Amino acid sequence: MAYPRVFTSYDFDNDRAQKTLFIGQSIHSQTPFDIQDWSSKAALPQREWEQLVRAKINKCNMVVVLVGPKTYTATGVIKEIDFARSQNVPYFGVYVAGANQYTPLPTGLPRNRVIPWRWDSISNAIDQLMNEGKNL
Repeated sequence: MAYPRVFTSYDFDNDRAQKTLFIGQSIHSQTPFDIQDWSSKAALPQREWEQLVRAKINKCNMVVVLVGPKTYTATGVIKEIDFARSQNVPYFGVYVAGANQYTPLPTGLPRNRVIPWRWDSISNAIDQLMNEGKNL
């Protein structure tokens, strides 16, 4: 399988450790794919952040939204989902940090597009998006 370019959307204030674990496990586990982390690495002024993130998302095959217990309040995540939708970049969510099917979701992320953090499920979702989604 081609290596997908994945923008990882996450709650910068609450889920940085989960994002680090997710990217690290994708690289160092026996997953049948490799995630290239294209997410923003630092807090930036709003306008600069929006331009950078919009451009990065547009260059990716998909967006993976890490959904923690407070992600629904993260305005940056909500904007990243909106950027993905407006640019026709497919996206899905992965529950992290104890979040589950009862956790409130950020606006724009349907419940049926959020899966548990199991590498077989994530691999299947990535395969599906690569087969039917935006392949650059």
